[in-house]
Amino acid sequence: MWRFEDSSRELPDAERFLVVLNSQADFFNEHAPLWVGRAPGRLDLMGGIADYSGSLVLELPLGVATWAAVQPSDEPLITLLSTNVEEDTSDPLITLPLDAFQTNQHALDYSAAHTLLTAEPRRAWAAYVAGVLIILQHERGLVLNRGLRIFIHSEVPTGKGVSSSAALEVATMQAVAASFKLALAGRELALLCQQVENLIVNAPCGVMDQMTAACGVQDTLLALLCQPAELQGNIALPEEVEVWGIDSGIRHAVTGADYGSVRIGAFMGYRIIAEQAGLSARPLGNGQVSISDPQWQGYLANITPSMWESIYRERVPERLDGATFLERYGGSTDTVTHIDPCRTYALRQPTAHPIYEHHRVQLFRALLAQRPVSEEQLILLGELMYQSHASYSACGLGSSGTDRLVALVREAGSAARIYGGKITGGGSGGTVAVLARRGDDKQIKDIASRYSQEMGLNVEILHGSSPGAVAWGHHRLLNNKTGNG
Repeated sequence: MWRFEDSSRELPDAERFLVVLNSQADFFNEHAPLWVGRAPGRLDLMGGIADYSGSLVLELPLGVATWAAVQPSDEPLITLLSTNVEEDTSDPLITLPLDAFQTNQHALDYSAAHTLLTAEPRRAWAAYVAGVLIILQHERGLVLNRGLRIFIHSEVPTGKGVSSSAALEVATMQAVAASFKLALAGRELALLCQQVENLIVNAPCGVMDQMTAACGVQDTLLALLCQPAELQGNIALPEEVEVWGIDSGIRHAVTGADYGSVRIGAFMGYRIIAEQAGLSARPLGNGQVSISDPQWQGYLANITPSMWESIYRERVPERLDGATFLERYGGSTDTVTHIDPCRTYALRQPTAHPIYEHHRVQLFRALLAQRPVSEEQLILLGELMYQSHASYSACGLGSSGTDRLVALVREAGSAARIYGGKITGGGSGGTVAVLARRGDDKQIKDIASRYSQEMGLNVEILHGSSPGAVAWGHHRLLNNKTGNG
């Protein structure tokens, strides 16, 4: 039976993980130790899709987490096993030859790694796990001269907008780094995991998910200025307040076209504003430019709402086709998306969203800092959440389910001690974050139940918090037959 070498850092879900791991006991060599990493999902309270435009974001590490166990192997294979994939659509066990991870004595380039790991849809989940190895080879000089066996178990709901992919990447990288004795600080760990998603999976996510999974502190909001990833401390929620997540039952995917097109539109808008402001741009080819920007440091979030309204709003078109934009402006500063010349993009609202969202999040943080929290403060905090939700919908990232959930939250209102709700993460479904007085479990459950009956969808309520990967650390597991490893 596998057990923690040092049980002093165990969490409530640790025992459940061990039960699942021991049910798959024959996956590992029982005579050698395992290295384990753990990373939580996150609830995006404020900030959301503005992270890629440099906004401040406020994120809560959830109580649910992903576990990764790694063991070096003498077999020249990378073998992955996940307990969470649906067997009717995906292969839970994937084996890759070790030599597939390099060519001519060099690690695969990112394009080749993407093709290797995503070519077969049933095996595409491997990109989030094996992609860690590719990134560490390139960025940290990892020498992959032995096989590995990697076991994944997660309690983070997938497709719910609570960052199951980031939790998977961070837990895996934490365990792999420990097994190879690579020291990774939290910020570096998160940025490397973002590269897994951007360069191997080819999902154009921002950095807030990975930073929360890596650097989150239990029961506090991670304040992160995404320029590109600057930690600004942790904010304890007032004792009177709790944050909940209610799953809409509508699957969210950051790889979806809506999220990507909104991101592209925001970067196109920034490029047009930079041109209007007289900032110099240097073409890099392939639809990309570099902009010298001492005024806003390259981030839309640094443009104030008043400046946007008075100077730039009418200069950014509501919509523009990719061909005209590329001909006129040469490209955008985004390195992880590509502008399709044959597609027309919404520009004005995706550009406005991070400008206003950064302002909303700053106000939200300032209101939270005032103690004790008053009823007026809670109403204002809720209004900021409702504004954020409306802006998501204006970008085209809403959904009938999340809109209805937010409407039910608003309907309950402060009389029920419930103050605000908004869609989270990348939008287009997923989870709604709710701000309520502490101890109002019944009202939250009533909203979820009413929504479920109306929509005919199964919902899940998320509550609680736990430490990020760095705070929890990495740990060894020993088997009763392992000895001291």
